[in-house]
Amino acid sequence: MTKPAVKPIKKILIANRGEIALRIMRCCRDLGIQTVAVYSTADRDLKHVRLADEAVCIGPPASTDSYLSVPAIIAAAEITQAEAIHPGYGFLAENADFAERVESSGFKFIGPTADVIRVMGDKVSAIAEMKAAGVPCVPGSDGPLGNDRAHNRALAKEIGYPIIIKAAGGGGGRGMRVVRSEEELDESVDMTANEARVAFGNPIVYMEKFLETPRHIEFQVMADEHGNAIHLGERDCSMQRRHQKVVEEAPAPGIDEATRADMGARCVEACKRIGYRGAGTFEFLYEDGNFYFIEMNTRVQVEHPVTEMITGVDIIKEQIFSAEGRVLRWKQEDIKINGHAFECRINAEDPVTFMPSPGVIQQFHPPGGLGVRIETHIYNGYRVPPHYDSMIAKLVVYSNHRHSALARMRGALSEAFIDGIKTNIPLHIDIFNDEAFIEGGTNIHYLEKKLGLE
Repeated sequence: MTKPAVKPIKKILIANRGEIALRIMRCCRDLGIQTVAVYSTADRDLKHVRLADEAVCIGPPASTDSYLSVPAIIAAAEITQAEAIHPGYGFLAENADFAERVESSGFKFIGPTADVIRVMGDKVSAIAEMKAAGVPCVPGSDGPLGNDRAHNRALAKEIGYPIIIKAAGGGGGRGMRVVRSEEELDESVDMTANEARVAFGNPIVYMEKFLETPRHIEFQVMADEHGNAIHLGERDCSMQRRHQKVVEEAPAPGIDEATRADMGARCVEACKRIGYRGAGTFEFLYEDGNFYFIEMNTRVQVEHPVTEMITGVDIIKEQIFSAEGRVLRWKQEDIKINGHAFECRINAEDPVTFMPSPGVIQQFHPPGGLGVRIETHIYNGYRVPPHYDSMIAKLVVYSNHRHSALARMRGALSEAFIDGIKTNIPLHIDIFNDEAFIEGGTNIHYLEKKLGLE
């Protein structure tokens, strides 16, 4: 059997900022790959910008004029003679047009193909593909809603209230509306479609059963371009505020090995069906022992470190190897789930009002010790800009068992010190002392109820 052609990548442009850019750069240095950092004028002092082999300013602070500027990023790759572009997460990571432009310009996109991003980025087509692959989905309209109000009402009645109207092109908790009665339906469909048109340029909406108390469970997958795929187990991301994840853990409490193997195999089969390449995540709602597919993230996730901690797989490294055309190095039987890991997203924000808190970090003391990992780009004197997402660090801990990992995170949080700005560390301390969270299995609404936000 002829071995596939592998073209080692010698220089990667990192089309992102902050902790994920630094994470990618560190992996490249391990592999002997040169790096190009791109940055806005607000980010000239970012740590990875200072450490990269080359750095190119691509515009002013506004994301639309810098990190979302496709021409600027392509031009930076051209002038530095980069061979590949890693998008990280956020910004252009799941933009099919960007992936297509990268490839057509002669560079390697470290991620899936543009066609796969398009299919899985549209919720309606994604659900159709998942059903065909045998992945369980939430009962719903099985396609876009039309203008026939009577048909929509009959469909909602058949599914059973409450239902939720979702934008086909939505994401990040945007473009959705819960409907609890027939009287609300018509107006809710119209409002969601109009909002989707403005926010995503796509007015198509669809209908699903609204689950009252689900957990958010996701499966990490890796695949190559040769038809091989594996899963790396699941994560529980149910501790959320306004649909944004706050704490993640792996493995998910209460998911037994047989269930993990079954759902993981379904995700692997879906990867093979759609021709997936690289790292990806299948996200599910989990209620009463049942999984329901909601979306696929066609990129590396913020919370990927917890999976790395329990499997020993370097997900960024595997992304790069996949982009080089290598055959996946791992078989499913090689993947063993060991121990337990938690991740806290540390944000520059008021822990009570959640208002952003940009400014200069006067002092920063990261926690340490056995089983403690911190992913961050901040340092003493660093100015947190007001222009981007407020996450400034990810605190990750690992231990042999969940209860000892909980204790380790409590210790790490008590040791973490960031002065000069406000952070949500007090919120995380509260969460890790919460009896229900300690027990495990809290649903996606738990944190908002606890904070009195519902």
